[in-house]
Amino acid sequence: MNPQQLTPTAKREERFRKWKFPDGVEFARPEAKQAFERRVQMFQDAIGLRKPERIPVFATTTFFPCAYAGVTAQEAMYDHGKLGFALHKYHADFLPDALASAILCGPGKVFELLDYRLYRWPGHGVSPDRSYQCVEDEYMRADEYPLLIRDPSDFFLRTYLPRVFGALDPFKALGPLTDILELPLVCPALLPFGLPPVQEALKKLMEAGRGALEWAEACQRIDRATMTDLGIPGIMGGFTKAPFDILGDTLRGTRSMMLDKFRRPKEVLAAMERLVPIAIDLGLRAANQTGLPIVVLPLHKGADSFMSPQDFRTFYWPTLKAVVLGLIAEGVVPYLFAEGSYTQRLDIVADRDIPDGAVLWVFDQTDLRDVKKRFTGWACFGGNVPASMLVAATPEQVRTHVKRLIDDVGRDGGYILSTGAVVEDARVENMHALIDTGREYGASRA
Repeated sequence: MNPQQLTPTAKREERFRKWKFPDGVEFARPEAKQAFERRVQMFQDAIGLRKPERIPVFATTTFFPCAYAGVTAQEAMYDHGKLGFALHKYHADFLPDALASAILCGPGKVFELLDYRLYRWPGHGVSPDRSYQCVEDEYMRADEYPLLIRDPSDFFLRTYLPRVFGALDPFKALGPLTDILELPLVCPALLPFGLPPVQEALKKLMEAGRGALEWAEACQRIDRATMTDLGIPGIMGGFTKAPFDILGDTLRGTRSMMLDKFRRPKEVLAAMERLVPIAIDLGLRAANQTGLPIVVLPLHKGADSFMSPQDFRTFYWPTLKAVVLGLIAEGVVPYLFAEGSYTQRLDIVADRDIPDGAVLWVFDQTDLRDVKKRFTGWACFGGNVPASMLVAATPEQVRTHVKRLIDDVGRDGGYILSTGAVVEDARVENMHALIDTGREYGASRA
């Protein structure tokens, strides 16, 4: 049967099969292969609302493994060898059930070559041992909504990218590539590519491309070594965003976006509709490339503190739901990382138009007992281990919290034990308390 004729469930099952039995992968030992398959099956059972052999446990983290291994965040972003050393030590010593992927640290060399301005990163705007930080601004002006809606790719190429990459500023001189319609129009459209500033920008872009390829190959080697040596699978096969967050994070900035809801609501809604297929395609291409069936959507501006429930229903949820359903239709599992509190959102997002056992929700500050009331039998969920607890609590407090979570919400399946936010700093003994207690107590209660 043609893969396009398969049902979404059949497509997901095929992606799950390839995840559990990856082509061309040779494990270091039979025990590593068995551990890998058992861990993948635990995640598949939990997502499918079944009781797994043991509750899966992991921490969402970027630079904690580096600090643990004595490697600065700056070194991790510039030295592939040190990054690989740090990640191997972290995985070998803690044995989480999911990979902390090398790609989450990012390639400092590439950002530097392009003079990336949307972020400050370790050694470039923040201290060498701290994580990267987003620099919000109006990278799209309020009067440019029509340009974005008309042609997003053209807007990004000629307007947005020159603003966030200093090296690509000459791209402002380019004309629309859609000018190339007939023979007489070819040369006029190509004239800007002959300009010395544009050619220099293209050289920088090619150099950054070589750096990106080098980085991607190094990350693949690092992650593959962890997988084959320790039997720890990757679960994050890609990344995409809610359309509201694409506008609010990437283009307009938080303050401007919140004002746009009142000043130009029709343009906001139209722009988000225009971004839905782009967001679906971004996640789907990544999942196809990595072979991992789960795509992460970090939800940045949908939390209770950002907008009213009515605005959430109007501006945030409809297009996010469309992205979720678009990914599910292709057999991909959306992993919705709900940062902040979603207490006022639970009745909205527990949307039965979304099929049972097709999504994973991870909550930051939302009480999972409230989540369980609405999600049991419908969607897998996790989170609610605060990042602050891993920094400030005692190991005994972490163990008590983990056991309480498992007792309260983890006994019936459809549950994953995980942090509710990205962990950058943590006491080593607290991280052990989280993962070790989850592994031991989760086995006894699964």
